[in-house]
Amino acid sequence: MTAPGLAGAGMTEAGMTEASAAGGGAGGVADGIGGWTRSGFVALVGRPNAGKSTLTNALVGEKVAITSSKPETTRRQIRGIIDRPGYQVVLVDTPGLHRPRTLLGQRLNDMVREALADVDLAVVCLPADQAIGPGDRFLLAALAPGLARVAAVTKTDKVTRAALAAKLVEVDALADWRAVTPVSAAGGPQGPGVAELAAVLGAAMPLGPRWYPPGQATDLEVEDRIAELVREAAIERVRDELPHSVAVVVDEMDLPHIHVSLYVERDSQKGIVIGRRGAGLKAIGSRARPGVEALVGRRVFLEIHVKVAKEWQRDPKALGRLGF
Repeated sequence: MTAPGLAGAGMTEAGMTEASAAGGGAGGVADGIGGWTRSGFVALVGRPNAGKSTLTNALVGEKVAITSSKPETTRRQIRGIIDRPGYQVVLVDTPGLHRPRTLLGQRLNDMVREALADVDLAVVCLPADQAIGPGDRFLLAALAPGLARVAAVTKTDKVTRAALAAKLVEVDALADWRAVTPVSAAGGPQGPGVAELAAVLGAAMPLGPRWYPPGQATDLEVEDRIAELVREAAIERVRDELPHSVAVVVDEMDLPHIHVSLYVERDSQKGIVIGRRGAGLKAIGSRARPGVEALVGRRVFLEIHVKVAKEWQRDPKALGRLGF
């Protein structure tokens, strides 16, 4: 995986010394971003609704990935950056690996496999409150044999101590893990096990440059983050009717005005989203606005337009227009 303006993977101790002595090339780039440290890329993987996005946000320390109780919410690779003294870890939050029912599902699975091909380590998220099943074993089998892996036993707040102890023993027997770490990300960065997992990941990284400057939490464009916040609000509003049929694109941003297109697949779904006398669409805007305003640092006017793209999840051209 190539970082912005940089090429190559981590460096050995000797490589770091040689680059520093040369005073140029990679050493010059590294000096410009903060010097050499432990750094690398980590993919968070798991079946749908395993807590990957919630864990990403907790590790990064701010919301960079939307979350929902509905599975298959993540639809893109979200890079979140853990920046600590001594290490920088670039997390790649991936869609849940699942049996695809649409062309979109196939492309999301391809996205997971591409992410796994180009990282230093994989964190496999295994919920403490769910039985280990064929999907988990399928995912483990998909990992490259030489890829380092850490098990994150997520959602520990949902089980008793005794149940957690039994789950940790069960998970430990599944694979040759670098570590097995219980974690509850529901409490954010201060949640049990979050800091410990971050330290495990930092220690596992090779030596290299800080790929991103201090203070940067993600490499997603602001427009993409706004689109995701609106989609999150829409999913929560229509979660039981059509959560997977919603796609969102920011058409124009001329602050304080932000023009957004919210796509559904059928005319009947458009009515569900808009609601009686526009109440549904108003609720989506009200739910999304606080997050958008926090992101851009000012009040905004969200203008959301609901449009129909027939069966877009199965249409290659429509998927391309929507960024998939």
